[in-house]
Amino acid sequence: MFEKHKGRKRSKGLNPLETAVRSRDSDILAMVERALRHKEVMLAYQPVVVTDDPRRIAFYEGLIRVLDETGRVIPARDFMPVAEATDMGRIIDRIALEFGLLELCRNPQLRLSINLSAKSLHDPKWHKVLHHGLARDGTVGERLILEITEESVMTRPEQVLDIMDDIQLKGVAFALDDFGAGRTAIRYFKDFAFDILKIDGSLIRGIDTSPDNQAIVRALMSIGRHFDMFTIAEHVETKEQADCLRALGVDCLQGYFFGAPSLRPAWHQSRTRKRLA
Repeated sequence: MFEKHKGRKRSKGLNPLETAVRSRDSDILAMVERALRHKEVMLAYQPVVVTDDPRRIAFYEGLIRVLDETGRVIPARDFMPVAEATDMGRIIDRIALEFGLLELCRNPQLRLSINLSAKSLHDPKWHKVLHHGLARDGTVGERLILEITEESVMTRPEQVLDIMDDIQLKGVAFALDDFGAGRTAIRYFKDFAFDILKIDGSLIRGIDTSPDNQAIVRALMSIGRHFDMFTIAEHVETKEQADCLRALGVDCLQGYFFGAPSLRPAWHQSRTRKRLA
């Protein structure tokens, strides 16, 4: 009798790993919910540089951050995979877009990319934020880039197509993020009109010593060029990687070698100096 009862509990219950994962996810969601409630959310800005002249910044990527209860800054990779599956993911996408549009309005020289999930393209509240920002400044659309990951796009490719077309008519560019890491069906490339192809960092790490990674990156770049897409290598962390990517002909580079995401980019500091003057 005891053995049957024990077996029944085991089949219905969670193993220790599943319990730990659920507990961790619950803690993450609670942290994000608290940050959203207290408006402790911000963007960090990372430069994307021109390969042939790294002193030139092509644009910045605005990366969402939240503060935990101790005031520690938490990067998106630590909470977005969990939040993305909930309504909080849509809220975060709206806040990131709102912050990004505000920065673009404040800084006429700024070009900025903002991340979002394909799910947010179907969110009326997200579209309201976008349209309000575009209406506020007629130059914002041509300076805004929306980044969608390869994996997110492939969850609903046909539904994304029409919405992308409509937004691009307003001058907004689209970047396919993390290309090479997911499951993109190449047949969709003739339908999608992405402007930028961002090559996933997993293919960039060690590329200077990996003929295999070099061959894959060449192939991805060939696809991008065929469809008139600008190519960017992500997660560039060493001079050797940068030199290799330059030799391969990648258009732009992004990573800690050129600059970490910053909560206080140069134009924020300049604004502060003007107020104090």
